[in-house]
Amino acid sequence: MSTVDWTGWRRQLGEPEAEGLRERKKRLMRQRLSDTATEMFLERGFDGVRVAEIAQACEVSEKTVFNYFPTKESLLLDLGETTMAALRTDLALPDRCPVDAVLRILSDELHGMTSWIAAQDDPVQAAAMIRRFRELTRSTPSLRAYHRDMTDRLIGAAAEALARRTGMSPDDPEPQIAATALLGLWPIQFRSLGKHLKGVRAPEQVHEMVTADVRRAAKLIETGLASFRPLGEPPIATGGRVVRR
Repeated sequence: MSTVDWTGWRRQLGEPEAEGLRERKKRLMRQRLSDTATEMFLERGFDGVRVAEIAQACEVSEKTVFNYFPTKESLLLDLGETTMAALRTDLALPDRCPVDAVLRILSDELHGMTSWIAAQDDPVQAAAMIRRFRELTRSTPSLRAYHRDMTDRLIGAAAEALARRTGMSPDDPEPQIAATALLGLWPIQFRSLGKHLKGVRAPEQVHEMVTADVRRAAKLIETGLASFRPLGEPPIATGGRVVRR
């Protein structure tokens, strides 16, 4: 079965520099399974495809599919762990503003999408494919539930990173609301992408328009996070009480 290289626009951490043959085979099999599943889901709907059919199309057993992906939903929404790793790394940098760190991650993801569109023989059809992917995830209850669960996990990871920078607990209100606000930029980007992919626009134009929308939303978050600064400094002990600036 011929498949589209969907991972061309779904952000990756990149190939390991010292990747061995076994690791490369595993990575390529994982990509093949996810790409094949994505194409089948878009053609027939998420509920219209069985995991056994995906396994058959890739000439592997159903058990092999579940060795790579714990759930059917993760075959399609498979990059949450990549985003989580990026959040943990970038938010831990003491010299980088949290909003800037998240904007960098979002920019990388957006660049992957628009570059993939530009590289296709028919950019208009490629943009339509991304819109279909977005609509599929929005219209399927199990995918929405999986996405909500992953978002909660990402918020938890972001709260932990922010708490370490401030000397707070991840359960404190400040890192919790800051993490929730920062993760709110993802739906802003995807809604904007869906809006600007409609009509005939060059991928570069789409990138500029979506980036502008995301930065407008980020300005509000940055204003709110001003009271959460200076990040990286521990709480100040004053008269037996802990004071957070």
